[in-house]
Amino acid sequence: MKKIMGTMAGAMVCGAVMLMFSGQPVAAQEQPGLTVADCNKCHPKQPVTIETAGGKHATAVNCLDCHVEHLPEGTDTIPPCANCHEGSAHFELENCLSCHTDPHQPLNLTLAADIVGPCLTCHDQQGREFKEYASKHAEQSCTFCHEAHGRIPDCAACHEPHVAGQATPDCLGCHPAHHPLQIVPSDEMPNSACGACHGDVVQLLGETETKHRELACAFCHQGSHPAVPKCQDCHGEPHSVAMHQQMPDCLTCHMNPHKLVK
Repeated sequence: MKKIMGTMAGAMVCGAVMLMFSGQPVAAQEQPGLTVADCNKCHPKQPVTIETAGGKHATAVNCLDCHVEHLPEGTDTIPPCANCHEGSAHFELENCLSCHTDPHQPLNLTLAADIVGPCLTCHDQQGREFKEYASKHAEQSCTFCHEAHGRIPDCAACHEPHVAGQATPDCLGCHPAHHPLQIVPSDEMPNSACGACHGDVVQLLGETETKHRELACAFCHQGSHPAVPKCQDCHGEPHSVAMHQQMPDCLTCHMNPHKLVK
């Protein structure tokens, strides 16, 4: 009897094994639903990355919003970017992961060399400036200067400074990077920076004994360079009507605005 029972038990075990490996479904236990806390147990690196550099991937969605399936029950574990990102020219670009190499830190981009078009799908204003204002900057690819996304290059890497000690913020005070020949001096621009190109003028201004000596170049020369103001903008018409009618050009008498003759 024991022998018979043992043989039957062995057959049952053997049958079960054969059933499992024969491709036939076995009564599976129901899998409990996953939570974000469960993700952290097996994937400790990604939550740290997304917390520190995830941008909206950290604030607008969680793991399960993107990864709606998980092996072995589902196969769509890596979602297409287009599930969320659509509706603009940038989102129509192919191969998102060629720049956004890690979706858990999507704004830390890896840029290919010599690209322009993909950059302009987000930075269209800079593209318009390049088209409107010709310069050698407009002839370069975006990544010639911006090797890393968001990086502002040092102007001195390509250009000799006008004066010693001039740094990139000083350069940008006159030369907008994407239309550098359209010079618009800032109010804080020191006269020494102007003197790099207009040394004789700055020298005259330093020699005059009038109040013009106390003014910054940009005080009078406001707006796009070269901006030549009218004397009347500050001084009005201080002489008689007859004198102004006879000599409408103030410099007929005062000779040079940078070294006035009283």
